[in-house]
This record gives sequence, C-alpha cells and structure tokens, in this order.
Amino acid sequence: MSARRTTFTEQARRAQLVEVTIDLVARHGYAGTSLQRIADAAGITKAAVIYHFASKNAVIKAAYDFVIARVVEHVGARVDAAPDPAAAVEAYLTGMIDYVAAHPAQARLLTETMIESGANEAAGNPDPSAKNATLATLIKSAQRSGGYRKDLDPDWLAVILGGAADGIAARFLTDDPAPDPAAATDELLALLRHGATAP
Repeated sequence: MSARRTTFTEQARRAQLVEVTIDLVARHGYAGTSLQRIADAAGITKAAVIYHFASKNAVIKAAYDFVIARVVEHVGARVDAAPDPAAAVEAYLTGMIDYVAAHPAQARLLTETMIESGANEAAGNPDPSAKNATLATLIKSAQRSGGYRKDLDPDWLAVILGGAADGIAARFLTDDPAPDPAAATDELLALLRHGATAP
C-alpha cells in the first residue's frame, strides 16, 4: 500500500511551521522552543503541529534541512559560476558569509542545532565535517590546477578557512551593529591569497 500524498494545504502548513520554527529557535534557542510555542506562533493547536511533525526534534530537523538546502543552493550557484578552481574556493567562502549575513535567523538555527546535536542524538546529528570535506575538495581542485600551493594540506586548510568563516558568521549573530560582510570577506580572502596562492 503506497503512502498517502500530502495535499497542497498540508505542504503549505508544513512550510509555515518550518518558518515559525526558524524564527523561534533564532529568538529563544533550541531549549526555549517547544511544540506548544510553535503552535502558538502558528496560531494552531499543538495537536495540529503533531499531525505534521511527531516531535519537536522532527520539526527542528525539517527546519534544519530547509536551511541547509537553501545554503547549498546559494553557495553552489556561486561556486558553479566561478571561472577557475581557486575562484571557486573564494566563491564558496564568500557565498557562506553572504548567506549568513543576509539570513541571521537561519544561521542561528544552524548554530543552535549543531550545539544541541552534540547532546541530543534526536536533533538530527548534523555533520560539521561534511562542510569541511566540500571545501577540501575545492581546495584540492585548485591545487591540481596550479592555483594553490601543493605543499599545503587541503584538509587542514579547509578546517582553518571553515573555522574563520564560522568565526565571521558568529560575529554577525553577536555584534550590534553587525560587521560589514564585505570587509570581513575581503580580510579572509586577502589572508587566503597571501598564504595559499601558488607563486
């Protein structure tokens, strides 16, 4: 027996609950977000939320997956448009920073979910190493093309650059006013070009 297909109305309600969850986690944190709070913000009953998502972790996982899909789409488009492999590494970093700067609530949800997943298996167990693996692959391609020095370890360089991008992102979430994303990106790219570009 095949599973029942969701209706347009159900899809719209699920999308609404995901958006509400992103906002609530951004404002109240993972621990401060409950099914009841999600229901109240959406203007529906808790039972109606449970109809679409069996648990708090399920709706937060759906919100996490939604945000990740948008980040991948945004950053992927930047990388695909890059004229060469070294430019693709820069496009990846600038795409990540630009997205976080433009969508702070989504960035907060990602941060909260990553923190919570360390203590709660049901939170979806996002894998931060996957992000570094993607960046390492781009760095290896830049090394093969002659754009980056071959003596650098691409995996460690990915960890370092990813950590720097995460640090910049954290400033957008904590500083008031938030830093200028272009200035932050320029500093990171200057460091990358000085240290990694092949002579």
